[in-house]
Amino acid sequence: MTATTTDTEIRIDPRWWSWEGAHGGHVAALALTAVRDHFTGGAHPVRSLTTHYLAPVADSPLQFSGAAPTVGRRTASCVFTGHQNGVPVIHGSALFGSRRPGPSYGGSPLPRVPGPRDCPRLDLPSELSPFASQLEIRPATDDLPLAGGDKAELTAWIRFLDGRVLDAPAAVTLTDVLPPALYARWRTPRPVPTAELTVHLTDAFDEGVHEGWSLVRIRTEQAGGGWAVDDSAVWSGDGRLLALARQARVVRAQPAAGSVNS
Repeated sequence: MTATTTDTEIRIDPRWWSWEGAHGGHVAALALTAVRDHFTGGAHPVRSLTTHYLAPVADSPLQFSGAAPTVGRRTASCVFTGHQNGVPVIHGSALFGSRRPGPSYGGSPLPRVPGPRDCPRLDLPSELSPFASQLEIRPATDDLPLAGGDKAELTAWIRFLDGRVLDAPAAVTLTDVLPPALYARWRTPRPVPTAELTVHLTDAFDEGVHEGWSLVRIRTEQAGGGWAVDDSAVWSGDGRLLALARQARVVRAQPAAGSVNS
């Protein structure tokens, strides 16, 4: 049974700014936290989160509204909308489910790459990714952003500089912190905003939160017609798969010279 709609308001941290607005992964993490804490009470672990981005999220207060979850015999789901100044800017849903006995299978093992101490630090341009100043990023392969490589894939060790634990919202953020994978093939940046992001969280969070470094990989599965599909994966430092994500992105025209900050 669905109960009356509940509202909660959140301020966007200006440090989590991206090219055109608030960082999409950070916004999705805020949505998950709001839904989990205010609409479901955190009764069960989150299993998936889908966020549709209707407009860039600006710096005004972000108000989430959502109904009490629709509860089944084994899972619960909640639909939410985020508004700014009365206009919807994001819309999505979250699925929650309790842990139960079942088979285990690891189809996405930790890639064989050097550890974070053996990888050089990468500082992303602040005018393109202001939010990156909140992260330490160490590429784990030779594929680098804007290096004109052969494949659309980036892999890097990442940790939050504020020392936050790796909980489900943090993992959601990490699925979107690397540049769009097409950047590995390009030499000139252009906006590639996220239109839809779906994140699946694993049972690694059933046992509690994690800490320290995460290995994050993002790759473009297909691009054409002004759209791209990116897949990403997040592992803990000890090799546990934390999250898998897929997002639909809009590939915009390359901005005119001198217009990156406009």
